[in-house]
Amino acid sequence: MRRIFLAFATAALALSAPALAEVPKPAALTADGIPPVPDELATTSRPYMEFRSAGFAGWHPTDRSMLIATRFANTNQLHTVATPLGMRRQISFEPEPVGGDWSPKGDVLLVTKDVGGDEFYQLHTLANGRLRLLTDGKSRNNFGTWDKEGRLIGYSSTRRNGTDTDLYVMDPRNPRTDRRVARVKGGGWEILDFAPGGRRAAVLEYISITKSNPFVLDVATGKLTAIGDHSKAISYGDMEFAPDGTLWVTSDEGSDVQRLGTLDPQTGRFRPVTREGRWDVEDFAISKDGRTIAYVVNQAGSSRLVLLDPATGAVRPVPGLPAGRVYGLEFAPLGPLGFTLTSAKSPADAFSLDPATLRVTRWTESETGGLDPRANVEPELVEVRSFDAEPISGFLYRPDARRFPGKRPLIVNIHGGPESQARPGFLGRNNYLINELGIAIFYPNVRGSSGYGKRFVSLDNGPFQRENSVKDIGAFLDWLASDPGLDSTRMAVTGGSYGGYMCYASAIFYSARFKGALCNVAISNFVTFLENTQSYRRDLRRVEYGDERDPAQRAKLLEIAPLRRIAEIRSPLYVVQGANDPRVPKSEADQIVKAVRARGNDVWYLVGENEGHGFSKKENQDYLFWTTLMFWQKNLLAK
Repeated sequence: MRRIFLAFATAALALSAPALAEVPKPAALTADGIPPVPDELATTSRPYMEFRSAGFAGWHPTDRSMLIATRFANTNQLHTVATPLGMRRQISFEPEPVGGDWSPKGDVLLVTKDVGGDEFYQLHTLANGRLRLLTDGKSRNNFGTWDKEGRLIGYSSTRRNGTDTDLYVMDPRNPRTDRRVARVKGGGWEILDFAPGGRRAAVLEYISITKSNPFVLDVATGKLTAIGDHSKAISYGDMEFAPDGTLWVTSDEGSDVQRLGTLDPQTGRFRPVTREGRWDVEDFAISKDGRTIAYVVNQAGSSRLVLLDPATGAVRPVPGLPAGRVYGLEFAPLGPLGFTLTSAKSPADAFSLDPATLRVTRWTESETGGLDPRANVEPELVEVRSFDAEPISGFLYRPDARRFPGKRPLIVNIHGGPESQARPGFLGRNNYLINELGIAIFYPNVRGSSGYGKRFVSLDNGPFQRENSVKDIGAFLDWLASDPGLDSTRMAVTGGSYGGYMCYASAIFYSARFKGALCNVAISNFVTFLENTQSYRRDLRRVEYGDERDPAQRAKLLEIAPLRRIAEIRSPLYVVQGANDPRVPKSEADQIVKAVRARGNDVWYLVGENEGHGFSKKENQDYLFWTTLMFWQKNLLAK
């Protein structure tokens, strides 16, 4: 009898034994064909999920505090920091990420926010933890700037027809003062700065990365006066008025790269001041007294911060900064320069610089999940020549050879844009791949990348040059395969946006080399992409990719579409998409997943129902990374 009881008890225990613990999937994610995430995987990788960053967002003009954006819950919110390494005091509490900008008087905080990553930004004021809506709640609104006296803001909006970005001004203390000052055509218009006194504003019409048109706006009448000859292919970056009314700009006029100089609104003459060889000046800020200009040089992807005395032309490089990125420059009214700095060994954090002494002060020290960021590896600059002898480069992160001896598997991670650039910086969750799994990561800068001059950035333009950038990947793969520390039999590819197209295309061109492809918010067919992307950006993208309305270009765009060559993708595929993506619509992902499955092949498909062009919410980012680990473990690491 006792044996019978024990048998029943054993069976009951077996029936009641808990199943393998799984990580709950966030409610806003739809995981199609993706296995559950085991809790053990999340536990072992958890510290790498818990890093933060802090982006410098500006100075309060009277109390000398910094405004920063950082995350303590699910999204980036605004905080103030009163002193270097002081407490971060949270002042916004929204479910969506927000950005902010103090008025020059310090009495109004202007906030931008979208919903679910749709990029239809609305403008608000923030006070006492509450937002007050300023715009219509429906159109796409891009905040430009405050005037120097703190009376008005300038911004652009698609309010009139959903496509053209007309120019508006408003006193945000009284939304009834909102008025359209200029009706324009096109989706690339922006008010960049107001002249002292607020009667004029510098306006830029963006056409492409190699062509933009500067104007002066009469704020009272709305009259736009062209600066210079707009028939010329000249690109302008930023524009800012000095206290004496001089207009400073970055421009590639007379050069292959962006230089800092002055632009005469009357004659259109650009006078370059900086001489940085073959590297772009990509950001600058003018001190409130006009005696100092800080600018950033993009030197092979790494930032170099320099101070310029506009009166004498003397320059002083800021020493001691690590290889990485410096951005978001702004001078405080009382002198210090604020900026954001990130490097391989540090997440993005807020810093200040004393212009007199060149002393750099750290204001925030973001957490890294308890991990020592000094253990992260610095990238190596890789330079090769492509199929046509064009020099191309990228950054290779290798695992520690002492911990991971022998040939290491590799992931090729391709940036989007395409007018963007892979640059040294903190890798966040991807440090887990390098430090714990021994996977090398290579970030290529194929032709069409920014940072190497307007000739290089134009080498992939249009449908007939598009696949030359894919051939660049082949040149990199040849070099990587010859490296004795890398395993040419275990390579994979990933990328987002245009990098997602490159991910599909690389998996087609080099199907025998890749063990897996993870393609995020990716273009699968340039024709359907152009037809379905938001109207305010369609013409801007036609300049880069080609015009689907032209029969010859349309035929070529269809020919090079990854969707047409889906049978040539032989490696396992993981597709990631935001449902609210205004740039690469969800239909681009839907059609390629459908085509792959129609051939009887498996594909993992993850959709963020509350996300846009990439995942911005921490719980979604974590789950995506855990499923990414599962995908690489199954297809890249398994032997």
